[in-house]
This record gives sequence, C-alpha cells and structure tokens, in this order.
Amino acid sequence: MLNKSLAQILKPNFSFTPYLFLLPALFILGLTVFWPALQAFYLSFTRYGYDITEAPSWIGLSNLQRLWTDPIFWQTLRNTLLYLACVVPILVIAPLGLAILVNGKLPGMNWFRTAYYTPVVISIVVAGIAWKWLYAENGLLNQVLQTLKLVQPGSGIPWLTIPELALFSVMAVTIWKGLGYYMMIYLAGLQSISPELYEAAALDGSDGARKHLDITVPLMTPYLLLVAVISSISATKVFEEVFIMTQGGPRNSSKTIVYYLYEKAFEELEIGYACSIGLVLFLLIFVLSILRFIVPTHNRELD
Repeated sequence: MLNKSLAQILKPNFSFTPYLFLLPALFILGLTVFWPALQAFYLSFTRYGYDITEAPSWIGLSNLQRLWTDPIFWQTLRNTLLYLACVVPILVIAPLGLAILVNGKLPGMNWFRTAYYTPVVISIVVAGIAWKWLYAENGLLNQVLQTLKLVQPGSGIPWLTIPELALFSVMAVTIWKGLGYYMMIYLAGLQSISPELYEAAALDGSDGARKHLDITVPLMTPYLLLVAVISSISATKVFEEVFIMTQGGPRNSSKTIVYYLYEKAFEELEIGYACSIGLVLFLLIFVLSILRFIVPTHNRELD
C-alpha cells in the first residue's frame, strides 16, 4: 500500500494533450508573427543596395549608429512620448467616469452606452477623414467658434497646419475613438462589484462621489492597470490618424515613430534602417508591457 501511494506521488502528471490543441495556433503565430519578427531583427543589421531584389549586405551596428545621430528619429521619438503622456492619462480616467455614469439603471441608458461605443466600430479611415473636415479652416469646428465669436469671422484656427496644434489635434481623434472601448472594459469591472459594499460604505458616511474613491477605485485597480497598458501600447503604435490627417507634418511636428518607420520602409525603401527603428519600437513596447507585471495589482482591504 505504501509503495503504491509512493508511486502515485512520484508519477509525473505532465500531459502533452493541452499542447497538442495549442499547436495549430502556435504554428500560425510562428508563421505570421515570430518568424517575421526574427527576420526584421536580422534585417536591422543589414542594408539593401540600389536593387532591392538582391540580398542585403551585413553592416553590423551601422543602422543603430545612424539612429543615434538622426535628428528626425529623435523628434519622432519625442512626439511619440508626448503622445503617450497626453493620451494615456485621459484614456485611463475619462472612460471610468463614463462607465460609472452608464452603469446606472436609468431609462434609456442602453442608448447612451451605444452612443458612447459607436466611435469604436467606425473605421479609423472614415473617422480620420471626418475629423479632417471638421478641422478644416471652413469646417464645422471653426464655424462654431465663429458663431460663439471666439475667432474673427472669415478666419479659422489652422488645427492641422501649424506645428503647435497638429499633434494635439490628432490626439483628440485617438481619445474620441478610444473612450467607448475602455468604457466597456470598466463597465464589466463595475458590474462585478457587489452593491452591498456601497450600502455598507453609505452607513459609514461614504456616499456620493466619495464612495467611488473608497470603493470603486480600489476594486478597479486591475482594470485601471490593464487599460493603462493597452492604451499605452496603442498610443505608441499610432499611425492611421497621422497618415490620414497630417502625413506627419507640418515640419515633422506630428510624425510618430511608426509613421517614420513606414516612411523609411515603403517610401524610401530603406528596409534595414526601418527595421532598426522597429527594434527601438519593440523595446519601447516591451518596457510598457512588463510594467503590467511590475506594478502591484492587489486591492487594499475594505472594511
């Protein structure tokens, strides 16, 4: 009996069955993600000649040295970090406020949820073109400002054509389109909070807006961190809005690192240099991703 129990303890419980089910997905990921990523890593140390159909030549760290002295690269990196610093805090805080509002049981609340979520399902191409029209000097936004007498009649603010405003105007589109998506993530978390916690907090004098500081925010910490990481990665990889609305201008003021990568790879055909930019982008996203595991996600105890 003892020998049988010992044999059961020492018997390995490892099974290949779950991994067999994962093999098709791993094969597709390896073919479409991991292998191209390894190729891009290799190409970042090479350079193509005038004939792009020929094999690239190995140049070692020359592309990285060129990045170090490239003023446009550093400008696009600053633009990307500024984009990150401005967009992410808004997309972490504002959707939580919207989720709290639409989590009520008032009549017609489903219509409000749909209205807030509608920008998410709109194509970014359609949204970019529509906002570009809104930002035009004779567009709706300037017309409203003229009606309110905030600008002179017949004139308008050049939202997309001056360096001081172009990048912030593009940020507004990213925020508008992302609010509903992150709101739904928060809404799922809010609906998992027991109403009894709010009732108990009300007995202790925590009511109104204070109950959200005492109950909602601590319990929503994992969701807040999740949204922070997802929105940070999305803001770092922003491309479509810039491509449609400003083409990186004026004077590179709205050019992000992904747009610069696209420009080098597909317009100037500097594949090796573009892969070096992609390597920097990968490191930046990797750092943002591991922050999710470094920052503690436990909630404080609620009495």
